[in-house]
Amino acid sequence: MPRPRRVLIVDDHATFRLGLGALLETVPGVAVVGEADSGHAAVTAAGALRPDVVVMDLHMPDLDGLTATERITRAHPEVAVLVLTMDDAAETVFAAVRAGAGGYLLKTAGQDEIVRAIQAVADGEMIFGNPVATQVRALFAAAPAPAGDLGGLTGREREVLVMIVRGEGNAAIARRLVVSPKTVRNHITHIFRKLEVADRGEAIRRGRAAGLR
Repeated sequence: MPRPRRVLIVDDHATFRLGLGALLETVPGVAVVGEADSGHAAVTAAGALRPDVVVMDLHMPDLDGLTATERITRAHPEVAVLVLTMDDAAETVFAAVRAGAGGYLLKTAGQDEIVRAIQAVADGEMIFGNPVATQVRALFAAAPAPAGDLGGLTGREREVLVMIVRGEGNAAIARRLVVSPKTVRNHITHIFRKLEVADRGEAIRRGRAAGLR
């Protein structure tokens, strides 16, 4: 039996935070390992607890959720972030994706949708709730990245992309980098997001266009 997905809940509203925690505790395969009421507390807790998923609100008083998301995903690429907010502005969705979020839901989402999203981002997938998915597609379509631009990939992400271009699978990449397959999946999710591509084939074409071999 697979171990439960370990979840850290971040929201400055105690009632919502406690309610979501109580809801998730009833879901098989999900374990709430901590809560945080601010962006700074979220960064600290993510480093200490190393959850599989951080469920992140965006608007908090001391450090906003976008900055917290960026700091967490940069320092701990194996930790996925699922944004759960009331903010459906297109520019905020895009900023969250750029910051490293693997998913974006509105707080109007139902229990099944939230649980499905937690499982998806934990597996390294990207997922968006129905109200924002159309906006994401439109934003990516409206601003395609130049073919030779690698979209600000980190050194490790570029290294992973080189191996993808060379035809290596996730298991081989994990062995070569001495990391877990989950960490490789998260790197690939970040690469797809930054390059604004939908699949491995497109990523390979973008890498080759940029001169990777």
